[in-house]
Amino acid sequence: MNSSNFDYLQRGLQAATLRHEVISDNIANVNTPRFKKSNVVFEELLAKEIEPEPADKLLMVRTHDRHLPVPMHGKAEAVIQLENDDTMRVDGNNVDVDAEMANLAKNQLYYNALATQLKGYLKGLKDVISSGGQS
Repeated sequence: MNSSNFDYLQRGLQAATLRHEVISDNIANVNTPRFKKSNVVFEELLAKEIEPEPADKLLMVRTHDRHLPVPMHGKAEAVIQLENDDTMRVDGNNVDVDAEMANLAKNQLYYNALATQLKGYLKGLKDVISSGGQS
């Protein structure tokens, strides 16, 4: 299970789970005065981890999972960010329940897509193991 695909899918599922908890907390506090909503940032951090260095630097690329790993600056992890800058209501709360419900549905689709990808990846591994590596 030392594959980069498995690692990306695992971290994506963890981020989606954290995002679900944060969105649920936002919805639960929709009527709490001065409550400020939070968001989870992960995809942007993962994109920075994956995308190559600027053109003026020497690029190293792994073309196979068994090659030596390319040194990275660190693995992207989901981060919770508090949104203090906008207030929608007189009571200081900035939660828009309609937007949060839409975010919840979007996150559920994202989680399901990652789970389906992980299931297919694990099924492929299982098929290779049970066939003894023969095609």
